[in-house]
Amino acid sequence: MAQVLHRLKGMKGRVLVVDDDADARGALAEALREGGYSVETAADAFKGLGKVPDFAPDLVLTDLKMPGMDGLEFLRKLRSGGYDMPVVVTTAFADVETAVTALKEGAADYLTKPLDLTELSLVVGREMDRLRLHREAGLLRARLAERYSFSNVVGSSPAMQNVLKVLPQVAASKASVLITGEPGTGKELLATTIHQYSPRAKGPFLKLHCAALAEPLLDSELFGHESGALPGSPGRREGRLQQAAGGTLFLDEIFALPAALQVRLLRFLQEHAFERMGGEETLHVDVRVIAASNHNLREEVAQGRFREDLFYCLNVVNIDLPPLRARPSDILALAMHFLHKYASEDGKSLAGFSDEALEELASYEWPGNVRELENAVAHAVVLASGPRVTAAELPPGVETPAVRTAGIRIPGSKMEDIERHVILTTLEATRGSTTKAAEILGMSVRTIQYRLQQYHSAPKSELHAPAVIFKRPD
Repeated sequence: MAQVLHRLKGMKGRVLVVDDDADARGALAEALREGGYSVETAADAFKGLGKVPDFAPDLVLTDLKMPGMDGLEFLRKLRSGGYDMPVVVTTAFADVETAVTALKEGAADYLTKPLDLTELSLVVGREMDRLRLHREAGLLRARLAERYSFSNVVGSSPAMQNVLKVLPQVAASKASVLITGEPGTGKELLATTIHQYSPRAKGPFLKLHCAALAEPLLDSELFGHESGALPGSPGRREGRLQQAAGGTLFLDEIFALPAALQVRLLRFLQEHAFERMGGEETLHVDVRVIAASNHNLREEVAQGRFREDLFYCLNVVNIDLPPLRARPSDILALAMHFLHKYASEDGKSLAGFSDEALEELASYEWPGNVRELENAVAHAVVLASGPRVTAAELPPGVETPAVRTAGIRIPGSKMEDIERHVILTTLEATRGSTTKAAEILGMSVRTIQYRLQQYHSAPKSELHAPAVIFKRPD
């Protein structure tokens, strides 16, 4: 008995014991309390149902044969009432067949009378462990949902609003998705968010970086291999496609996929079928593919480096993430988002940024995009010593650009020269898209096109406007 109680020690939780036999009920309650549990008892199933809402047991231990309402009906009432805690039934040897029926109805386990306290400790402990793991998994899923919620895709600029507008429909669909954009724009975050809000959210989300491995290893990682097919790896291996069954596979830097693997991936997208390296068995799995690339895949197709048919299979839905310099109105909103995130993680109370720090953040070009901004804010939060992050606490490279080229200065330049510089540099950032440039600058497309005609007719020496220099007042 002492050994049993020792094993029960520390297994905290609430247990409701329901049994019409007062002696059995009392003995069970005493053993469980000695083991560190909080215990309530009920003399029949009706009283047990009445105690469930207030006591909120983690586990119910109920006799099977009771007057008025037996343990099987009690179990059904609990389940129909929305209670999903584990239920363990106790029964005489002659009722084992009925106990098996209870298992089919959703009981966690059954114990035969007279009860063996060692077996009781094992069953109760096991069910409490399962319950704890289930709750921890639920908490983890909730944290993941919060981390990858649509609210974490920050952006009020027209370009990002267009992305946010289509995310719910994209997440709900089964279509392949191609996410494009420069490094650091948040392609992996977006892919994870799409998965978390898709019908596949309970399935796995796996990633594979196509530029990180040589072709044989990449083949094995993606499709798997049979025993002996890959030197140095004697056993059979399941690839990411098989591991991601029922979920999503994110293929980053898809442009780097070798030609032979492009053929195999194309077949999988068309037929959901593939073979492991060195194998002949055809495997069928249900996996959604989200791909990403910081290279222009249309240009890769034109250069013969990427299959056109594979491009179209991947590009069913295309989401293009703009660089941070093309959506400057989002910089401060993102900075505040990261400030709150890292201040909360570090247990700091920070109200925001100083005016000088805001100026530095807004004027820096962020060549590393959102990833660089996030790392800069995380750095500043670590160093912050006051209520607001100062410019001195930002990383050394984050400062107002000091690059000077001849020509335009403020003050000292004509307004038309400044406007020309702004239009031309914005068009360069948007890769010549007058529509995107118009959205960023708040101008009409017609106005930008008219200005370009003016610049075209200007002397060639004036076509390349130098950078604008912003100088702080002394």
